Amino acid sequence: MSDLDFYAHVATHCDVLGTGIGSGPGAWEAAVGPDYLDDPGKKLLRRDYGLVELSFSDVDGSMSCFGITVQVHRLVHGHCVPPSLVRAYGEFTPRVRFEDLRSVILSLGCKVEPDDLSGDVHRYRVLGSGARIFVIDDPDPFGDGGHDVDDPEVHQAGDVWALSVSPAWWGRYWGRIPSGAEP
Repeated sequence: MSDLDFYAHVATHCDVLGTGIGSGPGAWEAAVGPDYLDDPGKKLLRRDYGLVELSFSDVDGSMSCFGITVQVHRLVHGHCVPPSLVRAYGEFTPRVRFEDLRSVILSLGCKVEPDDLSGDVHRYRVLGSGARIFVIDDPDPFGDGGHDVDDPEVHQAGDVWALSVSPAWWGRYWGRIPSGAEP
């Protein structure tokens, strides 16, 4: 398995190591591990594993996950990959090319279509799962010229910025959107 397999799995199955939307913080800790930072709010919790970031809500009296984001862009800056993901998928590269990820998703029988191609980051939707893939279109959006297009250590056009299991999509699927999570 490879890091591309991980990203394609999240994009097509909307889970991480078998844990997904509706799972509580304890289930996530059991699956991904104990090394995280919690950022609590009023009836909300953001859990940050470095590469994986989760959103929880106390909508029904117990915390449950309503959003999963894989922050691929953080890897260029050396952010950590949870050891459980390294054991399952091997080493993760600092950058992921969208065309490479799309090829793996297509090989799994899923389609990827443009969702919003305006702006400096384009958004694509994985049909069937509703997951979103955010792709850098302009790595130098302010045009300050400080971006080296030949530097493999910085983001380039065509790199995946993040993957997201959209709370709005899951809210419609499950018949509820957690308060404060509306798109």
